[in-house]
Amino acid sequence: FHLQGPDALQFFSDVSVNGFSGYEVGQAKHLSLCNERGKLMGEGILMRLAGDEFLFTSGPGVPWVAYRHEQGGYRSRATLFGAEHFIVQVQGPASLYLLEQVCGESLRDIGFMRFRRARIGDMAFDLLRQGMAGELGYELHGRGDDAQAIHQSILDAGRGFGIRRLGGRTKMVNHVEACFPTPSVDYLPALYGPDQQPYHDWCGKHFRSMVTARPSTAGSLRFDDLSALTRSPVELGWAKSIRCDHAFTGRAALEAELASPRRKMVTLVWNSEDVIDVYASLFRDGEPYEPMEMPRNLLGCMHVDDVLDGDQSVGASTSRCYSHSFRQMLSLCTIDVARGEPGTPVTVVWGAPGRPQKRVRATVAPAPYKRDNRRIDVAALPARFGR
Repeated sequence: FHLQGPDALQFFSDVSVNGFSGYEVGQAKHLSLCNERGKLMGEGILMRLAGDEFLFTSGPGVPWVAYRHEQGGYRSRATLFGAEHFIVQVQGPASLYLLEQVCGESLRDIGFMRFRRARIGDMAFDLLRQGMAGELGYELHGRGDDAQAIHQSILDAGRGFGIRRLGGRTKMVNHVEACFPTPSVDYLPALYGPDQQPYHDWCGKHFRSMVTARPSTAGSLRFDDLSALTRSPVELGWAKSIRCDHAFTGRAALEAELASPRRKMVTLVWNSEDVIDVYASLFRDGEPYEPMEMPRNLLGCMHVDDVLDGDQSVGASTSRCYSHSFRQMLSLCTIDVARGEPGTPVTVVWGAPGRPQKRVRATVAPAPYKRDNRRIDVAALPARFGR
């Protein structure tokens, strides 16, 4: 979603919880977009390309900002990018060295959540430093016509650095270890309900895939309607980005929640013996437990499991995955604040209602679970990888 014009900054201020004081050209922000109830409609990355020019990348966040901009009468011009714009991510401790080699220049002037122009050969693009694996990482934004050539150049240069292409399952393990809750995986955008009917109808005309089918769900959590799977920025651990110094959609609801939060985001570490028993049931007589796909289930279905303290439901577990790095089964969990302290024992109910269910012991741990290395001081790194 590209936006340019004198009201462009004001628009993003109106629709997002974030503050924009001191927001500079060449800087990026993680935006949270809410409805009046303080529930997320989407989130994504906003890049300030010029004083009055911005690029916002997201999944469900793009239709929401397009809708809000169309309704608002802002003095700015919106353009939706598709195949004419590419995004390539290069993540990990060697990402800087690889990109410096393929770009032929030092990139150590690019701070965290900052970007500037860079080139591979005669192909120019914006290079954003971020880190979607909880490690040093970069994201390239450029012309779609250059996508294949840039991608191949990175792969060719990356052979000396042990580069690997990640599939959908493995990539999303990083989101759990580093705690990046993902729409339609860890929460549903608050698209459903009578208060969102005008937006729902608009999406039916402009983003038909958003509303043509009910979201696919699985797991042990029982709920009456899809609103049980919506979340606020507070619940997902993004409270620090909320700035109540300006008018924005959902401010009143979020101010009340900030004053008395009910749930928080944690990691759950699943008991290995109980997990092994789930697999062992495949080799015993009788109906087995639902298998746990490795390293996690595919995208396209939101798997949500009930989390108990005794027999009381206290949370919702999502994104169950096997972490090769930690040799543990992990998940993200939105849990009652009172049960959210690290070390707290809980139980995850594994298996759909009406089928064999296994009560898996789990322990609350911080989120993110792994050390956050995204902001590492690249100026202090050796000139060459491995030195």
